[in-house]
Amino acid sequence: GYRVVEIAGIKDVDAKNLRKILNDYGLYAWSIHIPYPALLNQTEKIIEESKIIGCEAIICPILPQELYTKEGYLKVANEFQRIAPILKKEGLKLAFHNHSLELEKFEGKTGLEILLENAPELEIQIDTYWIQHGGGDPAEWIEKFSGRVSSIHLKDMGIIKGEQVMPPVGEGNLNWRRIIEACKKAGVKYGFVEMDQTTIDPFEAVRISLQNLKNLGFESF
Repeated sequence: GYRVVEIAGIKDVDAKNLRKILNDYGLYAWSIHIPYPALLNQTEKIIEESKIIGCEAIICPILPQELYTKEGYLKVANEFQRIAPILKKEGLKLAFHNHSLELEKFEGKTGLEILLENAPELEIQIDTYWIQHGGGDPAEWIEKFSGRVSSIHLKDMGIIKGEQVMPPVGEGNLNWRRIIEACKKAGVKYGFVEMDQTTIDPFEAVRISLQNLKNLGFESF
């Protein structure tokens, strides 16, 4: 089964209670997703709760819509450069999770490139589905930022009746052997199976995904 997980989408869950639940099930939460406004305005609270849960990384999952401009990315990069050292002193990494929005280009550079080039302390959590959705090659992006890709979201892309879907990992059309090889070369530490929606029962989807990843050699990281 799964041993390492990522926390996301929680609001009023008590950190100590969450840590107890994780311990009871033998799970380790390596990272937690924190909204951008909270990251800026509740930094100390986030640090305290993340350490209680036992996390090593804080992931910003998305930005407010008005910041998806060149000027917005530069502003965000400046904020990340300010916050990253604060987190680092507490033993926490800061990373950004991509969607396809960040692959829009501004004067020849994608928003994701602008962000990462102007925030050298920032790491990235590559989401394979959303890189593909934005017209990129997941393996190429993993290699491009080798050493800064601390984790990835393992999310496949398939097509059913002309619509993009998220099947179990290994059941869609992404080149997983290539992606896994890129992860090994880039020093990626963790990969998290994640689906925004599933084409089958969610628990069956994560079971199939894990088995497919084992067959592909993902556990050799």
